[in-house]
Amino acid sequence: MSGEPGRRVYTSAMPVRWSDQDLYHHVNHARMITLIEEARIPWLFSEGLPTATLTAGAVMTDLAVKYRGQIRHADGPIRVRMWCEKVGGAMFVARHEVRARTTPDSAPPEVDCTATIAAFDLATQRPRRFTRDERGYLLEFRHWDPA
Repeated sequence: MSGEPGRRVYTSAMPVRWSDQDLYHHVNHARMITLIEEARIPWLFSEGLPTATLTAGAVMTDLAVKYRGQIRHADGPIRVRMWCEKVGGAMFVARHEVRARTTPDSAPPEVDCTATIAAFDLATQRPRRFTRDERGYLLEFRHWDPA
């Protein structure tokens, strides 16, 4: 984690598995989504975090992925930088920038992803509002440009 509250960025280093590649020797789209998802776990769902409660119910309502470059097995471990672009009462928009091990943070990411995630009550099958602690934690990461 880096930055001051209100401008924090969480970075995860993710290994690229040999099986993540496709016939063209770059990371397959479905595998990239999985790597991004796995990078998000320690940021949001680790025990002791205010947002760990989302493990009891959260749904993805939107996902957009833009590829600007290729990621290959040799590019790992990849770095996934994450923060919030928007935090609402029951949803947030998480931004993810994926860079190869050797790509500097000042360079454009090879992959840019936004995911809209909503808190969800499994018992009622309806969205629920964030608790004060959940929302406060997410707001620590809310900004448009992490640079």
